[in-house]
Amino acid sequence: QVQLVESGGGLVQPGGSLRLSCVASGSTFWIYVMGWYRQAPGKQREFVAVITRGGSANYADSVKGRFTISRDNAKNTVYLQMNSLKPEDTAVYYCNRAPATDDIWGQGTQVTVSS
Repeated sequence: QVQLVESGGGLVQPGGSLRLSCVASGSTFWIYVMGWYRQAPGKQREFVAVITRGGSANYADSVKGRFTISRDNAKNTVYLQMNSLKPEDTAVYYCNRAPATDDIWGQGTQVTVSS
């Protein structure tokens, strides 16, 4: 069973930056398209970004131009560089395959953007 462990969240002021990491267990990480998702208080979880095994990326309109997804297949890790953060980016951030697989969600990492 794949395990996903997210890290790198925290409290940041508007306009600031954070880099999230997600480490996946198992030897087949490189096969999968991977994504970042987020869930704000009182809202449904939503798609943020996706990256193919070859490194092609796509983003939700709300983060395009501010967030960058990347991956290191040798380290079984996917990253999310978040710049120009806004209060509306406040959420718990999760990684998963894309499309998401329900039984492998990790604990997520909290990102709070506030002055």
